[in-house]
Amino acid sequence: VQLQASGGGLVQAGDSLRLSCQASGRAVRSYSMGWFRQAPGKEREFVADISWNGGSTYYADSAKGRFTVSRDNAKNTMYLQMNSLKPEDTAVYYCAAQRYGTGRGIYDYGYWGQGTLVTVSS
Repeated sequence: VQLQASGGGLVQAGDSLRLSCQASGRAVRSYSMGWFRQAPGKEREFVADISWNGGSTYYADSAKGRFTVSRDNAKNTMYLQMNSLKPEDTAVYYCAAQRYGTGRGIYDYGYWGQGTLVTVSS
């Protein structure tokens, strides 16, 4: 499984941005997928995840009400719609995938994209 995240950029506080994660590989449509982020000097943290069929989603408290995760299995693509962005959302955002949906920790995910930088100015 290979993942490639895109869509990051420089925006102002209050703006919106949509990240995409293009997946490739055998049976990737059956994988759970998630978004993580890592701010400068901080550990990588969970943002949101989505089940293999999109039927279940889960968000970190920091993302609830502002971010929406979705996927289009016909396109092998996962999205993260981010609204009302804040300076504290500034980070490199990573997409990840796991075969069995065992958990939401970093070590539960076996496949990672390269990350895309989101910078929110105040």
